[in-house]
Amino acid sequence: MQDESLEQWVRRVIVGLDLCPFAAAPMKAGIVRFAEADCADIDEAVAATAQEIARLAETPANELSTTLLALPGWDDFDEFLDLTGAVEAFLEFAGIEELFQVVAFHPDWVAEGEDADDPAAGTNRSPVPALHLLRQEEIARAVRGHPDVDGIPARNAALLRELAQKK
Repeated sequence: MQDESLEQWVRRVIVGLDLCPFAAAPMKAGIVRFAEADCADIDEAVAATAQEIARLAETPANELSTTLLALPGWDDFDEFLDLTGAVEAFLEFAGIEELFQVVAFHPDWVAEGEDADDPAAGTNRSPVPALHLLRQEEIARAVRGHPDVDGIPARNAALLRELAQKK
């Protein structure tokens, strides 16, 4: 997985396995931005994320729906979680938490209380640490149009476990 780019991973796993039923349309339309920021510290990483959020804010959604920001070098999972918290704090401080949402992806992703060996953790395991920057308005629209949003996590967990058993 380490030789795979973030975009390849999104196409193969997120869209290919339909882990996010909302991802295929913007990918097909070419309105997903894949960016990379080589940041040495948390302040630089928050600033790079803020720059990408500003780009989203300045660009109509039909031209740029969402951004996935790769952050190579943030391999330590706990430090990456601290960065994610700092970005969320920035959104709140800037008063834009109702406009944008951040979803974290990391090669070592494990949700609190989950087993690191559980294949279901693969829903948030990416080839490189990354932040997915989403517009809240688009999330709300997608959720309203989906028949079973609450069932998505359980379906994804079951699918990833099933695929792991076949290996």
